[in-house]
Amino acid sequence: MRLLSILLFLFFSAESLVLQAQPSEKNSLWHGFDRVDFTLNNVPARYVKPRKPLPGNPWVWRAHFPDWHVEMDSMLLERGFHIAYINTNDLYGHPKAMMIWDDFYQHLVSEKGFSPKVALEGVSRGGLYVYGWAKRNPAKVSCIYAEAPVCDFKSWPGGKGKSKGDTKSWQQLLAVYGFSEQQALDFDDNPIDHLEGLAAYKIPVLHVISLKDKIVPPDENTFPLIEKYQKLGGPATVYAMSRGAQTLEGHHFPIEHPDWWADFIQQHSVPVQKPLDSKSYVQIRGGLPNFFRTATEQKKATVAFLGGSITFNPGWRDKVSQYLREKFPQTEFTFIKAGIPSLGSLPHSFRVEQDVLSKGKVDLLFLEAAVNDRTNATDSLTQIRAMEGIVRHARKANPAVDVVLMEFADPDKFGDFRQGKKPVELLNHEQVAAHYQLPSLNLAREVYDRIEAGEFSGEYDFKDLHPSPFGQELYFQTMKYLLNASWQTAVASAGKPAKPLATIAPLERSSFVNGRYVPIEEAKLGDGWKLVENWKPADGVSTRPGFVDRPMLEATTPGATLSLDFTGTAVGLAIISGPDAGEVEYRIDKGPYQKMDLHTQWSHSLHLPWYKLFASNLPDKKHVLQLRVAATKHPKSKGTACRIVYFLAN
Repeated sequence: MRLLSILLFLFFSAESLVLQAQPSEKNSLWHGFDRVDFTLNNVPARYVKPRKPLPGNPWVWRAHFPDWHVEMDSMLLERGFHIAYINTNDLYGHPKAMMIWDDFYQHLVSEKGFSPKVALEGVSRGGLYVYGWAKRNPAKVSCIYAEAPVCDFKSWPGGKGKSKGDTKSWQQLLAVYGFSEQQALDFDDNPIDHLEGLAAYKIPVLHVISLKDKIVPPDENTFPLIEKYQKLGGPATVYAMSRGAQTLEGHHFPIEHPDWWADFIQQHSVPVQKPLDSKSYVQIRGGLPNFFRTATEQKKATVAFLGGSITFNPGWRDKVSQYLREKFPQTEFTFIKAGIPSLGSLPHSFRVEQDVLSKGKVDLLFLEAAVNDRTNATDSLTQIRAMEGIVRHARKANPAVDVVLMEFADPDKFGDFRQGKKPVELLNHEQVAAHYQLPSLNLAREVYDRIEAGEFSGEYDFKDLHPSPFGQELYFQTMKYLLNASWQTAVASAGKPAKPLATIAPLERSSFVNGRYVPIEEAKLGDGWKLVENWKPADGVSTRPGFVDRPMLEATTPGATLSLDFTGTAVGLAIISGPDAGEVEYRIDKGPYQKMDLHTQWSHSLHLPWYKLFASNLPDKKHVLQLRVAATKHPKSKGTACRIVYFLAN
């Protein structure tokens, strides 16, 4: 009971996104309109209601100073907009404020029926909030309107440039962030930073400023942000206010043409768009209770990302890491980046021990292979054996590890969807996920459905199977939904141990649960083979990280032989397949020789990491593999080379 009480407290703490049921409300008048005040998770909040709401309930979200320059807001209320505000004052856009904003957004959209897309309005330091939240949630923003916004806190309140700053506010900011002076100067998540995702979503931005502003100088705030944003393809407008008295050294000025700015917000908010719900593409199943418990109790957790190029490239992986650090600020995280381009489930199952599990206890594993399994033509049975092998292997190392299976998008899967088919790779992922009650994300179907619904263009927004910043944001938003929804189920499993692996029968008796690399030094080399201590290509063709400048067995002439003693049910090779990749002949336990081609469709332009299995359902005992380089080769190959990085055994 004590453990349950602790988890319940954590679950409903400020670190959690679980909302109060229905906060009590107090009604009053605001400039002739009905105002509703309440507290959400102990934070004061409010919204103002129009007399006649527009269809879909469009709304404006003010950050800081909700009663400053109300002319535009009053016009929008008359037109049917709601105006909302939550008091996160003096947090300077800190991630803690962003979590509170997430709660507020969820409450207004889910409980009050507000539009899924909101117009953000930031005045002065409110710029820190609207850009901080918009960069984390671009799909939920219709437009941004900002008045003299702070876009870099080194300018204000830091006073590290033209602005004289504000010493008291600067010290307060340092305390809120827990920064030293140098850490604040090195901080790279101000509004002016990392605008790629926001620009990819084409969020319209409008800044109204004074050119005489000495408190928040536009040269250090608005102009750098707008220049970066426009160069990234984001639509932006700046209007300099010059009519009327400008006070507080130009930081306070009358708003010219407030009806124009009301038009700007209305133009980008109406008619209300209701995008598809991410919920349809997420299977929570058993959730992530063990990871939640580790992060909140032990304050130390390791998260691993195992996949191909979509995991290797920066984007969703970094955003998930940042979000976890922000969600659990007291937790010390270790992140293992184990993405290697071109590799799918088969390679993952043999490299998971070295590349992930050998680095310590893993508490949460993100796993993807569906794109490369299709591209590499991995057969269905091997996919099951490999995916299940990874899950069981990880749970042998840590019975409490939580695993998320991710199914990314590619053109081949879109073709299946158009024909009414379910891609084999997705079916296999879901079969393994369902068997072990793992959360899964059908991102391939989500991207396809959103394109078909006209939410964005596959050609110009998402672009290709290596997602643009737009696609990376889309992936992250669905992962964020999964994380939050999983945490909301964690209380139900409080105190319950993970189901022992031994009680779950495997889908495949020959799954690669003990997949491992066998060092090349264990092979017995015959004539024609040599150990190259630091291999690199002599032909100038590209390589992959981790598969160059390293030891490798190499043979380039037909007839070169070697043998390997191994124990297990499967055996194979991890090789480099370049322009001169040849063919090999192999046999196991003196059986008949069989031939295997090592050349791929990409070998002409890349020394590609490639994994080949010779056998996958052997008796679990000692065996001998004999291998020789064949005299034949693929018609497009330039040679008969075989370069071995590792042997594979299960």
